[in-house]
Amino acid sequence: MTPPRTPSASLSRRTVLGAVAASAALPALGTAVASADTAHPHEALAGGGDLGPNVIVFDPSTPGIQAKLDEVFKQQESAQFGTGRYQLLFKPGSYSGLNAQIGFYTSISGLGLSPDDTTINGDVTVDAGWFSGNATQNFWRSAENLALVPVSGTDRWAVAQAAPFRRMHVRGGLNLAPDGYGWASGGYIADSRIDGSVGPYSQQQWYTRDSSVGGWANAVWNMVFSGVEGAPAQTFPNPPYTTLDTTPVSREKPFLYLDGADYKVFLPEKRTNARGTTWGGGTPRGTSVPLTQFYVAKPGDSAGTLNAALAQGLNLLLTPGIYHLDAPIQVNRAGTVVLGLGFATLVPDGGTTALKVADVDGVRLAGFLVDAGAVNSPTLLEIGPQGASADHSGDPITVQDVFVRIGGAGAGRATTSMVVNARHTIVDHTWVWRADHGDGVGWETNRADYGVVVNGDDVLATGLFVEHFNKYDVQWNGERGRTIFFQNEKSYDAPNQAAVQNGSVKGFAAYKVADSVATHEGWGLGSYCYYNVDPTIRQDHGFEAPNAPGVKFHDLLVVSLGGKGQYEHVINDIGAATSGDTTVPSTVVSYP
Repeated sequence: MTPPRTPSASLSRRTVLGAVAASAALPALGTAVASADTAHPHEALAGGGDLGPNVIVFDPSTPGIQAKLDEVFKQQESAQFGTGRYQLLFKPGSYSGLNAQIGFYTSISGLGLSPDDTTINGDVTVDAGWFSGNATQNFWRSAENLALVPVSGTDRWAVAQAAPFRRMHVRGGLNLAPDGYGWASGGYIADSRIDGSVGPYSQQQWYTRDSSVGGWANAVWNMVFSGVEGAPAQTFPNPPYTTLDTTPVSREKPFLYLDGADYKVFLPEKRTNARGTTWGGGTPRGTSVPLTQFYVAKPGDSAGTLNAALAQGLNLLLTPGIYHLDAPIQVNRAGTVVLGLGFATLVPDGGTTALKVADVDGVRLAGFLVDAGAVNSPTLLEIGPQGASADHSGDPITVQDVFVRIGGAGAGRATTSMVVNARHTIVDHTWVWRADHGDGVGWETNRADYGVVVNGDDVLATGLFVEHFNKYDVQWNGERGRTIFFQNEKSYDAPNQAAVQNGSVKGFAAYKVADSVATHEGWGLGSYCYYNVDPTIRQDHGFEAPNAPGVKFHDLLVVSLGGKGQYEHVINDIGAATSGDTTVPSTVVSYP
């Protein structure tokens, strides 16, 4: 076995190895033709229906499965900012001899009620050959609800951000590093069972929630576990394992499945003090909603059509593609589900917000990408209106695998990317990213001051990835907030110290808890800087919080990547400064 290695200190985590992979505009494989806007004032919209050409469904008797998988992968392997979007669905049964290589904007899922209903005797693979063995740009792809029997005994899932591995059963081991053990920077596992050992190797950080593992091989900077059977013991910072016995509150992501010949969406129930998978003991607990209660949206549907469907009482299933919006999607009804397939992408045009949720119980948002438009949006995603105050503790709003991007695919701008006003919201795995590479990238070109702003009380974030914003990446104003795992990079492209000066404070903190907050807690939080435009920039700290008895942090770290900028402290004026170009973390085990 190749020994674990820390990534080279002299290079940045993503972009310094060479040119960014081109977003090749290959002909779209079965691209859906834009549908007509079908909403009319007095005409009801039908629920259910065809899932469209970019949802590809297999059963064990389907001929040429491997050839179709290879065809999709060939198109999507390096299409980092392309327009292709695909959902691969496998009906229950057993499949043999497959290697499903998963590229950009591709999701693979089983259609059983349990992962073990759909078994692939083979692999679901993410590697980094397209980027010279560097896995730090393997974004926007997912695997869900499958059992795997890897050919070699170990499956490879070498990913970075926005690449969830949910509800999977690996009957063997799982390797999170690319071939050759090049850089990797993920990642997220939930509600999964890995019978063998997980080998992160070169993965810099990782979060695993409510799962079961047969072992865990090593750690680089920041490995966080909550509710994971078989997780390593708490030992941060050496090795840097942060381990919580349970997850305070969780509710798994909705998923599409087949009940006989009928498509349904399963809505898992809420768990408190959760540990282990939801499905290991048999049938998962929750409710099923037939597809006939969903409007099956197609690219080309307008905001007017989507809102008309919601007003009728339908949920939304967003099939793969890109949806341009001239007004926000308005989710006003309690219990509404908005579920995306194949990284369906919402683009707000003209400075609108992409989606707004009312102050109501039980809304579930899952599995889609919001891509900022060229005209500045004050907000891109709004969970609860300003001043929201209703108690949602019994039936929280959940935001899961919902990703936000500003720039990269073209110029995009937003003042605040995601704002959470509703109480008791659970944000379970998000990557909110102001692009550091791609098209439409520059300090003012894809300006976005704030990544995530939390105003609501009692909000829980499990797996919070927020990067590169012009000011605060996370600003937390609500009471009794909790975060389990936070990964951050400060903006690469700040032109000079003055551009990030925050009054008398050098640099905006990656994670700022408002001075007025009395109670807040976080576990396993990391911030990294790589100021490659002006390496002399100094950050006073990565984290800023009031000095109050109820404000507590556990297992914090800051890292200077290759000496491009430095931190003076970890949190407030606590923790040693980073120095030199050794890429060694400075840590704080407990605050205060």
